Amino acid sequence: MLVQPVAPTTEGTVRGFLDRGLAVFRGIPYGRPPVGALRFAAPAPPEPWDGVREAFEFGPVVPQSGPLPAEPTQGTDWLTLNVCTPDPGAAGLPVLVWIHGGAFISGTAGDPLYDPVGLARAGMVVVSVNYRVGAEGFALLPGAPANRAFLDQIAALEWVRHNITGFGGDPDRVTVAGQSAGAASVAALLTMDRARGLFHRAIAHTVGGNLCTPALAAEVTAELAKRLGTAPTTTALAEVDPWRLAAAVTDLGTALPEHLERWGRLAQTGVATVPVVDGEVLTEEPWAALAAGRAAGTALLVGHTRDEFRLFSVLSGRHGTFTEEEARTALDQLAPRPDGPDAYRAALPGATPGELLEAVGSDALFRMPSLHLAEGNTAAGGTSHLFELAFPAPAAGGVFGACHGLDVPLAFGTLDSPMARHFLGDPPGPEAVQVSAELQQAWIRFVATGDPGWAAFEPDRQLTRVFDARSETVRYPEQASRRIWTGRTPAAFDLV
Repeated sequence: MLVQPVAPTTEGTVRGFLDRGLAVFRGIPYGRPPVGALRFAAPAPPEPWDGVREAFEFGPVVPQSGPLPAEPTQGTDWLTLNVCTPDPGAAGLPVLVWIHGGAFISGTAGDPLYDPVGLARAGMVVVSVNYRVGAEGFALLPGAPANRAFLDQIAALEWVRHNITGFGGDPDRVTVAGQSAGAASVAALLTMDRARGLFHRAIAHTVGGNLCTPALAAEVTAELAKRLGTAPTTTALAEVDPWRLAAAVTDLGTALPEHLERWGRLAQTGVATVPVVDGEVLTEEPWAALAAGRAAGTALLVGHTRDEFRLFSVLSGRHGTFTEEEARTALDQLAPRPDGPDAYRAALPGATPGELLEAVGSDALFRMPSLHLAEGNTAAGGTSHLFELAFPAPAAGGVFGACHGLDVPLAFGTLDSPMARHFLGDPPGPEAVQVSAELQQAWIRFVATGDPGWAAFEPDRQLTRVFDARSETVRYPEQASRRIWTGRTPAAFDLV
């Protein structure tokens, strides 16, 4: 009979289970439930326990917002993490800490998309983290710390620092990784003094560029409170049920176009609660901090997909139907001013309104923030390895292209997860399997050595690994976009 694995933590012993030859521990608290007196507070250390705590189930899902309905879950122990290790009795294994995406308003570490088995079998300890999203994590509230989600992530990294040796990991070989909102979190962590020394390499897939100023964030809070019929104060909003507050974030996201004249670029994104450049937790935009040498560079693997925005146009049912007026609005709001809109039209002669809209949406929200993070990290003395995923999703007649999120199941090797089947088919074809193996091997090499297998990015050569049915290392492929955005790093959204 196989013995269930146990591991020590600073709060007490946890007992996990064996899964496909690996030791798995789920729902380990790294902070106390952020409710009651701790609602909207910085994460507090977890309470210790006596005896052995069972770590068999994922922790409760953090209140979710967004277009997909989410059912409230039992429990408020939201600040938990999960560990998958080849051997709890080992020593010195590299560690990967995964920060999920979800547009800053949704997501959970327990998603089958993030099944860690494929990576852990390669000899690393994989940690995945739940953190506060939506208003719980990002709403700017008077007297409460800003960007509580980032503070949660730092608390999880501190837990790793203090405890991962008990799971076979090396606290001095930690790579923090994320996609979309998770990659934007990684970008922020790269420049935050509180995170310094807690990780040693970073992976950022599709870096989101959504940040806002305190003035804009305060108006978002006021609008949320108005919709809930309460005051925009920390005390008043703490009386609102967390799932009801999450529903208000969803409703406001739907109504954002009504605020276009006042909220500008934020109203184009569909997400109201985003990180705030508050001057304390996040002192400035990460790209500016790195480029100016106010943050140290690190070993960074960063990239994006070719057709980032296509996912949103297809899922909204608008792909191929955008009007000239909608394209003009997107260019006016998202392209760099004053010449960006004209530059896009010149770079894409004959483009349809939808092609223009998808191009500027992909660039402004994801592709250029990813490229500029590579450039900034290199300028700060780090080593950046840049990639683009060009492999198109074959399902649904190829309409998704190489869209936002396609890279995640390929990197994790979770080709049988529900999302992956939606994009790649069931079963996936041999080309998808091949691209997945290449991207996953790049992760494995990078986590172990800091080198994913191709030359580092340099400003003059701009070498980029393009993952496709026939992968190659070439000069950065989105040259027209790069020229339009040269010298224009992402700036926080502000009031118009």
